[in-house]
Amino acid sequence: MLELIRSGGWLMAPILLCSGLSLAIVIERFLSLRKPGVSPEFLIPQIKRWAEQGVLDPERIRAVEQTSPLGRILAAGLRCADRDRDIMKESIEESGRHVVLQLDRYLNTLGTIAAVTPLLGLLGTVVGMIDVFAAITTAGVGNAQELSGGISKALITTASGLVVAIPSLIFFRYFTGRVEELTVEMEQQALILVEIIHGDRPDDGS
Repeated sequence: MLELIRSGGWLMAPILLCSGLSLAIVIERFLSLRKPGVSPEFLIPQIKRWAEQGVLDPERIRAVEQTSPLGRILAAGLRCADRDRDIMKESIEESGRHVVLQLDRYLNTLGTIAAVTPLLGLLGTVVGMIDVFAAITTAGVGNAQELSGGISKALITTASGLVVAIPSLIFFRYFTGRVEELTVEMEQQALILVEIIHGDRPDDGS
């Protein structure tokens, strides 16, 4: 393995750096985007019980806020529970935008790695071909050892760039879809909260 890395030349260093960074982001996002940690199912029933018992005090609202990203959204709405429906929804939406931004954290970096590493591999190919032509100019086409160094550099960097880029792109797409699913789930939970606090929406024209 070390011999392959050496054969790939200096461009293997940024490719390996991208590989380590991509792996770290994938592990962190897998842990952070688990549904129980983002949108726990017990929150709405618990808030409904507290509302029915009339014990939704600031301390309990702070406890809700600290549970999860969904808890932060619901807590923002609960702090406006004594205002009208539209103001409560605006508070929820504003908090939701911040929460979704946090759920998207590091995904742009992962997408950038998926886009950049094939280009680094392509650059390695160009550098390897330059070395090949330089060897031809210096030693002619009969020196196979001189030629093989540039060719191996071209092939190794290209393959390494693709090996990093392909899984990075797969996980980028997966996590992007995961965030969208969690966002929809949290929107539904927030609407349920509004109905709990303000009752069913009146019919149009009533």
